[in-house]
Amino acid sequence: MSLKTKLIILNFLEFAVWGAYLISLGAYLANVGLRDDIKHFYSIQGIVSIFMPALMGMVADRWMQGQRVLSMCHILAGTFMIGACIYAMTAGSSVSFWPLFSLYTLSVAFFMPTIALSYSVAYAALEGEGQDPVKAFPPIRVWGTIGFICSMWVIDLCGLKASPMQLGVCGGISLVMAAYSLTMPAMKIVDDDSRKKSIVEALGLNAFRLFLNPRMALFFLFSMLLGVCLQITNGYATPYIDSFKDIALFKDTFAVQHSVILISLSQMSETLCILLIPFFLGKFGIKRVILIALSAWTLRFLFFGLGNPAGGVWLFVLSMLVYGVAFDFFNISGSLFVNQETDESMRSSAQGLFMMMTNGFGAAIGMQVAGAIVSNYVPDYSHLTSLTHDQALQVVNGWQHCWYIFAAYAFVVAILFLLFFNDKKKEA
Repeated sequence: MSLKTKLIILNFLEFAVWGAYLISLGAYLANVGLRDDIKHFYSIQGIVSIFMPALMGMVADRWMQGQRVLSMCHILAGTFMIGACIYAMTAGSSVSFWPLFSLYTLSVAFFMPTIALSYSVAYAALEGEGQDPVKAFPPIRVWGTIGFICSMWVIDLCGLKASPMQLGVCGGISLVMAAYSLTMPAMKIVDDDSRKKSIVEALGLNAFRLFLNPRMALFFLFSMLLGVCLQITNGYATPYIDSFKDIALFKDTFAVQHSVILISLSQMSETLCILLIPFFLGKFGIKRVILIALSAWTLRFLFFGLGNPAGGVWLFVLSMLVYGVAFDFFNISGSLFVNQETDESMRSSAQGLFMMMTNGFGAAIGMQVAGAIVSNYVPDYSHLTSLTHDQALQVVNGWQHCWYIFAAYAFVVAILFLLFFNDKKKEA
């Protein structure tokens, strides 16, 4: 088997683990009366992302080969996720928050570092064969998104989007990934002065001095504000679309019956939009590209609020299509901007800071605030076995109010970014 094929399988499995639950977990939680706790399950991913990837990266740099650390993390992540599945299956409709949340938290704490570790393993393997990762890795990474989409489709078509079995599928794939990781080329353990880095340096905390640069400080602030948007649709899109099932007109529509497949259009769009970034960055520059991303987030949320699973399903489809622009034009373009604007000696630390502000603080804060908004506007009738037409309309209208609020937030951030961020360096 060629190295390229081995790395394609590695990326496919890595993101198939995530796709098995990330989009559909909200539907299961809402189904067992834990709708108000969705925000905790999704924000904890952001919280552990603040420190766990750096800690596991330290282990891979100093004491254990990277592919072995990747395997170890997947063994732990898969075992805890299967434990969460067994607990949930045993508890049935009487699931308690803390047991499920604790097992889930332990799982994602060890899963989130595996994304960066899988990249490191791939980069090292490609460099070991004399290939340039910048050119060779993107076509390989696309298969990760394909793996994510395949998992989403399996969960949907097998009728598991509101079942705890999705956690078992996730855990099972994670254990397969743990075994497969050990077939990767062995990574070297660094044996030089970099092993003597302080904890502060290893965690990238020295990059915080970038906040002394007003322009970079403003960029990282806006990164956090935009990061607020990142997990909202992952957590709440499926429960929202599923809420239409209690209205006779929408009950048997494709969107309601297969909401996860519908949402997978977002990931397909993401794959295609990656290819547009070089052109847009060269043509418009970083400020306009990020403004395009913020505008896309506004439309992403607005189309969700305006659409419905029947005559308005085209608005749902548009929402999925603009997601690629919203996600890629910010995350990848922002990463490239950080790489350009920081000194070579701290580029890795600066990238860690960018991820910390977006997928860490931003995503965690965003899910907590979004959860409070949903709790305030969307009536919770999970204790009822069936809803009247008026109750179902109240739920759908409540969700629509939430999407309009999220759209207004993204629009305000876009206006503030337009007014205050300058993408041109001031000459001394």
